[in-house]
Amino acid sequence: MNMRVDLAALRPQLIQIAQSADTGDGAHDLSHLERVWKAAAGMLAHHPEADAVVVMAASYLHDLVNLPKNHPDRARASAMAADQAVRELRAAGYPSAKLEGVHHAIEAHSYSANIPPRTIEARIVQDADRLDALGPVGLARMFHVGGQLGRALAHPTDPMGEHRQLDDGVYTLDHIELKLARIAQTMQTEGGRVLAATRLDWIRRFRDDFVADWAA
Repeated sequence: MNMRVDLAALRPQLIQIAQSADTGDGAHDLSHLERVWKAAAGMLAHHPEADAVVVMAASYLHDLVNLPKNHPDRARASAMAADQAVRELRAAGYPSAKLEGVHHAIEAHSYSANIPPRTIEARIVQDADRLDALGPVGLARMFHVGGQLGRALAHPTDPMGEHRQLDDGVYTLDHIELKLARIAQTMQTEGGRVLAATRLDWIRRFRDDFVADWAA
């Protein structure tokens, strides 16, 4: 692979690497990676200083190691994915000068890892990944993961947590305020902040309708 990397030629190589690590998790499948790259590409249009090759590689390979939300090593998953991505890219002849940037963008994308993004590429990838946790698709992913982990949809009598402490380890609906609302506050780019606010508003409107039906 030459130093001048053609994004169109790179994409199928990245997809092949990503699919080799597919765990069958519907919330972290190829469609998720495609949405992350699409969102990241949109942000790149407003950040010409960012390296699109680094952003594309990190977008497609950030979930090479995908541990369940309740796994004891969950906070280390992004660092493990970053290490694996560098190994795969080096073997594929990816430009060595870009490996550090890809590694950091992948390790910093994770909410649970709590690693501050130091580069514009890492900020773009972090925003793009977190945006997929918001809006209609994000909501579907939330309930999908909740079902995988055996969590109830909502508290039977107090779904909004007005008289109890929220616990998304038990009730999936609690995840909206415990995490998704916080994710919207972590956006690193202006475009990410605007989209996150819009998508969070949509989720909260859905939640209000859900609660109205839940109590009916």
